[in-house]
Amino acid sequence: MGKKVSPVKDFIAGGVGGVCLVFTGQPLDTIKVRLQTMPKPKPGQAPLYKGTIDCATITIKKEGIKGLYKGMAAPLAGVSPMFAVCFLGFGIGKKLQQKHPTDDLTYPQLFKAGMLSGVFTTAIMAPGERIKCLLQIQADSHRKLYDGPLDCAKKLYKEGGIRSVYRGTGATLLRDVPASGMYFMTYEWLQHTLTPAGHDRTDLSVGRTLFAGGMAGIFNWAVALPQDVLKSRYQTAPHGKYPNGIRDVFKQLMKEEGFLSLYRGAAPVFLRAFPANAACFFGYELTMKFLYWLSPGV
Repeated sequence: MGKKVSPVKDFIAGGVGGVCLVFTGQPLDTIKVRLQTMPKPKPGQAPLYKGTIDCATITIKKEGIKGLYKGMAAPLAGVSPMFAVCFLGFGIGKKLQQKHPTDDLTYPQLFKAGMLSGVFTTAIMAPGERIKCLLQIQADSHRKLYDGPLDCAKKLYKEGGIRSVYRGTGATLLRDVPASGMYFMTYEWLQHTLTPAGHDRTDLSVGRTLFAGGMAGIFNWAVALPQDVLKSRYQTAPHGKYPNGIRDVFKQLMKEEGFLSLYRGAAPVFLRAFPANAACFFGYELTMKFLYWLSPGV
């Protein structure tokens, strides 16, 4: 028999996990976005960045270490409620499929519960991602378009209303719904697999919890990366460049850069995914233990 599902506890613990994730993963996320959105070099011209290390080196040289944390205020302000809502959605998804409060769910059921969490988070994720990406590609500090997240949001709203702020919502859904399903299913599977016979999953060592969380992040991005490239391109493009949304982005990428362009930024994504999501689930599990200690029956 499993532990009683508590969406409220999932909500609180997910918020803590989200904060842990942002602090751990922001530098590599900045590199990922800059690699994904750099312009195609002209014939005979070198690319803006040769790869992950080159991008990091150039960023630090031009902007200092702070450059790797550019745009962090937006995800930090949004990620705690976003991950809280993400884990809440997963908790509700599990609860909806249980006939009894302590039923264990099958892996397909856990995947469906994870997909619901992806739907839940999009309303928060889409504008936060758009603002974050725009701030991250502002490499030239002498010609800044935005002074920070709030200034960026105001200018986007002035440019095209709420639709401009939420540009890329469809792409975010396309990325997060299947990826969230994979994320939570992988984590639950590894938690179950790594739990020694005769023990409860709450007895798992810190190392095993970190491993399960890190691998969940890897599997999440294995599913999400192509859609994420399309989303980043679309959200950072000038207004009107892609009238048909990510379909136009996809056509242009296939025509000009080929299939492998959908995996641009893969190195920093996977380098970031393991430690960031390990930290997220560690923060989540630690908070859940504390909350169940405070109120075991709720």
